[in-house]
Amino acid sequence: MKPVEFGLSFEKIILIGVVAALLIGPERLPHYAELLGQFVRRARDWLQGAQDRVKREMGEDFEDVDWRKLDPRQYDPRRIIREALLEEPAVAATAAPRSAGAAAQRTGAGRPGAAIAPAKPAVRRHFSAAEPPPYDPEAT
Repeated sequence: MKPVEFGLSFEKIILIGVVAALLIGPERLPHYAELLGQFVRRARDWLQGAQDRVKREMGEDFEDVDWRKLDPRQYDPRRIIREALLEEPAVAATAAPRSAGAAAQRTGAGRPGAAIAPAKPAVRRHFSAAEPPPYDPEAT
């Protein structure tokens, strides 16, 4: 697995170390260096344990996951819209045909030059005080 990069260069780490050494002083520096080493070891062990738990809980599929594809930095709305507009639309049937004749009639099969008929637009209902629109008090 690739190590995590925090964006700190070697020069920055050296500078932080020098400033820490000046602030802490030469008497306490070995003690704080030992504490830092213990913290790094505990953090590494904790992260390794978390990774092992994730592998164990996900099972065999953990190794098959392409983590780069799930990286949120790869999200580009322009690319997603472009791909959605360029892909061929799939003809989705809203209900299963009841017979082969119904499917042939709907798709225009057997008739040369026949196209699929467009769906009829929905009829707009007008409500009045006598007939108010439906209301579901649990949905709000």
